[in-house]
Amino acid sequence: MKKTIIAGLLAAAANFATAGTVLVVVSDQDKLNLQDGKVMQTGFFLNELMEPVQTFIAAGHTVVFATPSGKAPSADQKSDDVSFFGGNEKARQESKALLATLKLTAKTGSPAISLAQVKKIGYEKFDAVFVPGGHIPMQDLLKNKDLGELLTNFHNNSKTTGLTCHGTIALLSTVPDAHGYVAKLEAGQRPQPSQWIYKDYKMTAFTNEEEEQAKGFLNGGHMKLFPQDGLVAAGANFVEAKAWSENVVEDRELISGQNPQSAKAVALAMVKKLARP
Repeated sequence: MKKTIIAGLLAAAANFATAGTVLVVVSDQDKLNLQDGKVMQTGFFLNELMEPVQTFIAAGHTVVFATPSGKAPSADQKSDDVSFFGGNEKARQESKALLATLKLTAKTGSPAISLAQVKKIGYEKFDAVFVPGGHIPMQDLLKNKDLGELLTNFHNNSKTTGLTCHGTIALLSTVPDAHGYVAKLEAGQRPQPSQWIYKDYKMTAFTNEEEEQAKGFLNGGHMKLFPQDGLVAAGANFVEAKAWSENVVEDRELISGQNPQSAKAVALAMVKKLARP
């Protein structure tokens, strides 16, 4: 199945120049390790993934899904709530229907490919990358070496890079020895890395205030690291808006959103950027 997907992508490469291709990178984990050995079942947030995907498709772009290992991602069941769609039940149902049609979370037949396969296809075949939120990027994407290589390539080539909510933490994967650096952050240290390609970039993510207000999601547990703290420690110029309000920050190739309410706006900003000659 994976070889068929790759072959199809390579066969379509000739069309990539005219029809933009957005790579959507999602964690393939379904549990987040918390403090004191506690574990939380989680995954991507439904609206943070599907509203942008719908926006990309509506704009005529091809969407390719990838996870670190190529394993199907999991949705956070708590995100299947109309409140995350601004109370719009129709929007929630449309997102669920498209997710089912794509079979993205299916144990067999998921279209997700691995980041190693993305590299094999060629980073140059993709016009933009998008990382949605949900708590799960805090488990693996912030220190994934393959993702760090991909993001570095996009940065060096000024290619549109969008992230939202906890997804913005994935930018830490570009720090040298991201594993070691993240371990220090999770231990309560706040060292600045020797280098970081996004140092001084304006960006946003799920804020400390929002984390405190949403701690009920953790079922009594405590996160090892908040996105805002990690990004600021690394050297981000963090831009915070009122809690739970739409906030999209653009700086050079980077477009970031603060929370679930900002996901679709990030996608619209990406589409606008891709449309520029």
